[in-house]
Amino acid sequence: MTGTVKQWVRRGNRAGGPLRRVQIGNALSAFGSGFTMPYMFVYVDQVRGLGSFAAGMVFTVFALAALAVLPFTGRGIDRYGPRPVLLAGAGLAAVGALAFGQAHTAPTLLLSAFVFGAGFTACQPALATMIVRSSAKAERSRAFALQFTLVNLGMGIGALIGGQIVDLADPASLTRLFTIEAATLAGLGLVACTARIPHAAPVAVADRTAGPTGLRALAADRAMLRLCLLVALIFFTCYGQFESGVAAFATDTVGTAPSTLGIAIGANALTIVLLQMVVVRVTERRRRTTAMAAAGLVWLGAWTAALVAGLVRSEALAATVAVVAVYALFGVGESLLAPTLGPIVADLAPARLLGTYNAAHALVKQIAIAVGPAVGVLLVGGGIWPLYLLAMAGCTLLIVALALRLRGHLTPAQDNAAPVAVVRPRQLGELSTAA
Repeated sequence: MTGTVKQWVRRGNRAGGPLRRVQIGNALSAFGSGFTMPYMFVYVDQVRGLGSFAAGMVFTVFALAALAVLPFTGRGIDRYGPRPVLLAGAGLAAVGALAFGQAHTAPTLLLSAFVFGAGFTACQPALATMIVRSSAKAERSRAFALQFTLVNLGMGIGALIGGQIVDLADPASLTRLFTIEAATLAGLGLVACTARIPHAAPVAVADRTAGPTGLRALAADRAMLRLCLLVALIFFTCYGQFESGVAAFATDTVGTAPSTLGIAIGANALTIVLLQMVVVRVTERRRRTTAMAAAGLVWLGAWTAALVAGLVRSEALAATVAVVAVYALFGVGESLLAPTLGPIVADLAPARLLGTYNAAHALVKQIAIAVGPAVGVLLVGGGIWPLYLLAMAGCTLLIVALALRLRGHLTPAQDNAAPVAVVRPRQLGELSTAA
C-alpha cells in the first residue's frame, strides 16, 4: 500500500466508524468479485462445457439485470434509506453467486447470473449513498477516491488468489470460488449495515424535482449527447471486453492458464492502485478531453499487445508477458478516465437536472457493458480473433477522435481548461445527488 493510500486510510478513520465500516464492506465485496469475475467465462465455457456463446450470454444477462433494477434502486434508497436496499441487494447477490456455482445447464446459469447481477447492481448506489451520508463534504472526494482504490486492490488480490485455486479438471474448485463470493457478499451486508449512517440532508430532495421537460432538455444538449456516445464507446471497448472478450481471447486463442490470467488481472489492479493518485494530480492541470483521448491511445497500445500475444502464442513466456501488458495498459487508461468522466457530466448538467444527467450516464454505460461481451465473445469464439482485435483498435482510434471533437462543444470550465474553475465543488454537487 502506497504512502498516499495510507494517508487516505488515516483520514477515513478520523471521519468516524460509519465510513470506516462502509469502506471495509466495500473492499470485502471487491475481494469476492476478484475471485469469480475473471473466471466466469472459463467456468461456463470449459468447466460446464456449454461453449463460448453461452459464456458470452452470461455476461450479457448479468449486465441486463443491472438495467432492470437501476430505475427502481434509487427510488428505494430515497424512500427506505440505503441500509435495507444494501441488505436486499447483498442477499440477492449472495444467493445468485451460490446458485451460479452449483448450476450445470444454460437456463439455470442464465437465471443465476440475472439474480447475481441484479443484487450486485443494487448494492452499488446504496454504498455510494452511505459514503456520502457518513462523510463530511470536505472529505467526500477523498472518501470516493479511497473507495475506488480499495475496490481495485481487493479485486486484484482476489483474482491472484482465485487463479491459484482454479483447476479446470476439478469443477469443485470453481464452485468454491462462487461460494467464497457469496460469503463476502453476506459479509458486506453485515459489516456495512452495522454502521450508523446519518439521515439524508433535506437539501438533496429539492434538487431532484425535475419537470417533464427534463429528458427533453437533455436530448437538446448536444455536448451531453456527444459525451454519451463517447462514454458508450469507452465502456464497450474497455469494460465490456475486460472480463469477457479479452479473457476469451487469452484462454481460447493464446492458451493462457487461469493462474496466469489471474496474475494479469492483478497487474491491472496494481497499476490502478499505484498510478491513480499520480494521475489525479496530472489530470487536474489538463483538459478533460485530452485525458480521454490519451486513454484511447493507451488502449490502442493494449490491443497492439494483444495482437503480439496472438502472433507469438506458441512462445509461452512472450505470450504471457503480452497478455499481462494488455491488462496493465487497460489500468493506465482507467486511471485517466476515473477523475474525468464524473466531473464532466456534473459540469454539463444544469443544477435541477443533475439526477437526469447522471442517470443517462449510468444507462449508457450499462448498455455498452451489456453489448460488449456478446460482440467480443462472438468474434473470438468464432475463430476470427484478428477481426476482433482490428475492430477494438478501430474503436480506440474513434475514442481519440470523438474526445478531441467534443472539445469544441465544451466551455473552458467544463473541459477543465480554466484554472479558476475548481472541479471539487462540482464533484461534491454530483456526489450529493447520489444521496
